[in-house]
Amino acid sequence: MDINEIVKQVTASVMEKVGASEGKFDSRQTPPAVSGQNAAAYDPSYGQYMDHTVLKPETVKATLKRFCDEAKQYHFASVCVNPANIPYVASQLKGSGVKACAVIGFPFGANTSFIKAAEATDAIKNGAGEVDMVINIGALKDREYDVVYNDILAVVNASHPAAIVKVIIETSALTDEEKVAACTLAKKAGADFVKTSTGYGTGGATLEDVRLMKQVVGDALKVKASTGINDRRICDEFLKAGAVRMGTSKGIKIVKGEVDIKPEDCEKCGKCSAKCPSGIVTITKQAY
Repeated sequence: MDINEIVKQVTASVMEKVGASEGKFDSRQTPPAVSGQNAAAYDPSYGQYMDHTVLKPETVKATLKRFCDEAKQYHFASVCVNPANIPYVASQLKGSGVKACAVIGFPFGANTSFIKAAEATDAIKNGAGEVDMVINIGALKDREYDVVYNDILAVVNASHPAAIVKVIIETSALTDEEKVAACTLAKKAGADFVKTSTGYGTGGATLEDVRLMKQVVGDALKVKASTGINDRRICDEFLKAGAVRMGTSKGIKIVKGEVDIKPEDCEKCGKCSAKCPSGIVTITKQAY
């Protein structure tokens, strides 16, 4: 079946089950244009797209401080952390213009809606300006759309207007039809973003998923790509696909224009000394 027909049919089915029409879209900013500068050039404008992300359970304050300092230096959009780390991160970012972002129901989305809403409320009280919630993935796959809708709505109601809400749908666990349904429900519930991945699933963001998500939400919501955005080339592709936020720990590399090149990608031209003559990545002759 054509993807446009899938979007149309699934959207209609979801909206029928939640018992309401789509309503009007919010008039929100469309994705900004890609800069188009040389990939090797330092470009601070990329900072606005970065959610500087550190979610490992063993994260210590020294690491959190480093991430906050980096986010302030490079003018990132946010620093994304677990809720227990929000008070410290918010204090480090105060007055900088960089927001503290808390993950909610993370990473599996299997908490009750009450707990997710309470977690969001507590995170915002502690200084979060953004929350990234994980949907009830099992309920979505069971087509219990009212459960998923009310789950998202509980977090939206707990967060607005103090914080924006990004809805993580965990694309690697979903069929295309389920991705359409999840985005439709997030749009109906009044979220601000849909987001691809937690980083704990079987895969990260793909260009195909971001294009599909953007097709479903239009200008009503924005799209965040997460997991696997490791350099400028990849970031540019996701910006072109419709994402305006990147969940990554590689934001500095993206701003600097550094590109990941594996030893097997080397063309063995023999012209390098300290680095590849392209100027985009350090590759010594020892690589070949």
